[in-house]
Amino acid sequence: MKKKIDKILLITVVIIAIFGIVMIYSASSIWAEYKFHDAFKFVKSQSFFFLIGLFLMLILSQIDYHFFQKKANLILGICFLLLALVLIPGIGTIRNGSRSWFGLGGLGIQPSEFAKIGLIIYTSKYLSNNQKYLKYIKKGVLPILFIIGLFFLLIMLEPDFGTAMVIILTLVSLIFISGVKISFFLKIGLIGLLGIVALIIIAPYRMARIVSFLNPWSDPLGSGFQIIQSLYAIGPGGLLGQGFLNSHQKHFYLPEPQTDFIFSIISEEFGFLGVLIVTSFFGFIFYRTLKIALKTNDLFGKFLAFGLGIGIIIQAILNLSVVIGLIPVTGVTLPFFSYGGSSLLVTMISIGIILNISKNN
Repeated sequence: MKKKIDKILLITVVIIAIFGIVMIYSASSIWAEYKFHDAFKFVKSQSFFFLIGLFLMLILSQIDYHFFQKKANLILGICFLLLALVLIPGIGTIRNGSRSWFGLGGLGIQPSEFAKIGLIIYTSKYLSNNQKYLKYIKKGVLPILFIIGLFFLLIMLEPDFGTAMVIILTLVSLIFISGVKISFFLKIGLIGLLGIVALIIIAPYRMARIVSFLNPWSDPLGSGFQIIQSLYAIGPGGLLGQGFLNSHQKHFYLPEPQTDFIFSIISEEFGFLGVLIVTSFFGFIFYRTLKIALKTNDLFGKFLAFGLGIGIIIQAILNLSVVIGLIPVTGVTLPFFSYGGSSLLVTMISIGIILNISKNN
């Protein structure tokens, strides 16, 4: 009997990605028309990456996921090399104060996004191969934490605090379900908290974000501007919103609304209904992913499906939390919705691998 992929998950992902492109047009058309004299500037670029992502997703859904288990070390090595190269002036390009991009014509590729997949694949392989050692912290857990820490350091040198946090939270979740003692996570959590405090203190712009998070009105035209404008967008949304294309905040109030704060525009135009639709999409994707992970026969497949799925959800939760003012600004995109080729490609590649796991379980 021929095994089939999870078509429900596939269709859901295609729908949510297309909805994301539609919302990018709504959020960016005014800004794109003013700056580039082309209202479809960002839509064209995102559609291009969507088609590439769709192609890669369908291809990867047909490649046995055990291939990634065999090539995990090579994949991780390539990710490490790219993260090191992007830090070199003249090779990596600076955007928004972070040297985290390779410029390719008018497009940009962010290696830290691809490092997320590489680390999830490698960590899944490590955990599945070392189950008997995971009860020993020094022998089982510290080696993988060392590798994660090395990648964290490279990403923080860019600096890209948001992506680094997504990676750390994803991999810690993966290690947590592997059966490591809870007492270890309490200790590492305390160390991590102290580390985050130190990272905030040594970077003035991060401290400014904390201050603007606690009181955006302390600097309404500076560090608090984005969150204030975001809340101004969400507030009038009501139950059904202002209507598609009728956002007020996208008229040069909310900076680059097609990127990290696109959820604000969705909330303004579609109200609580839009919020419910977006969160339901992510909830359903995680449900299908978790179901696939639980049904998978081998440990590597279980860890890989869970890691890729929880990575998407953690990123979505962080983004939504920023937009509604629950946590300080992190610069994390909303998967499937925010403008950005690297983010969309990596998310669809992740889904492609999950689809193959669903086919082979």
